[in-house]
Amino acid sequence: MITAKNIQKHYDQLHVLKGVDLTIQKGEIVSIVGASGAGKTTLLQILGTLDLADKGTSELAIDGVNILDLNDKKLSLFRNQKLGFIFQFHQLLPEFTALENVCIPAFIAGKSKSEAETAAKKHLEYLGLGERLHHKPAALSGGEQQRVAVARALINNPAVIFADEPSGNLDTATADNLHQLFFKLRDELGQTFVIVTHNEELANQADRKLVMVDGKIS
Repeated sequence: MITAKNIQKHYDQLHVLKGVDLTIQKGEIVSIVGASGAGKTTLLQILGTLDLADKGTSELAIDGVNILDLNDKKLSLFRNQKLGFIFQFHQLLPEFTALENVCIPAFIAGKSKSEAETAAKKHLEYLGLGERLHHKPAALSGGEQQRVAVARALINNPAVIFADEPSGNLDTATADNLHQLFFKLRDELGQTFVIVTHNEELANQADRKLVMVDGKIS
C-alpha cells in the first residue's frame, strides 16, 4: 500500500528526516512514536502528501502511484480520492452540521448532493451518530466530534487514513472508544491506518510500532 525509500526532508539548513525507509501493507495499522522533534509529524505529512520530501533522493509510492511524479493538480485529486485524515483537533467547520461536514470531501470529488449525503449518512450511522446528523459541532461531545471527523475521512473510501494524535484531545474513556473504532474499521472494512501518537496503549495495540529517533526509524 505504501512504499517509502530514503525519505529526506530539509527545511533550509534543518535536516528533519534523514533517510526513512518504510513499507506498509493494506489493512495494516501502524503507529509512529518518538520524542517531540523526532520527525513523526513531518513523516506523516509527507506520507499523506500534505508536504513533499526532498526531490532527487526520496521515493514514495501509495496504492501503486508514484507520488513524486504528480503535479499539484493531480496530487490534490489523488489526496482527495485516496487518502483520509484525522487530526488531534477535529477541524470540523462550526457553521455546518455533522452531515454537511462529512459531505465536503465528496463534494470536492464531484459527487452529487444526493450521492454524498447517502454515503455520509451511512458512515455516520455506522459510527453511532445516526441521531446527530443535523447537529453542529458545538452541540456534539468531543468523542462525537472525532467520530464525525472519522466519517469525513472515510467518505471517499480512501486507501489509507492518516491520523495525527487523533485521541490527544480526548478523555481516557473516549480515547479508548476511538482506538477500538480504528480496529473495527480495519477488521470490517480492511482500512489501512498510519497513526502518530503519544498514547502508548494505542501505539502498542497497532500491528507495528515504529519508533522515530532524530529523523530516522530506529
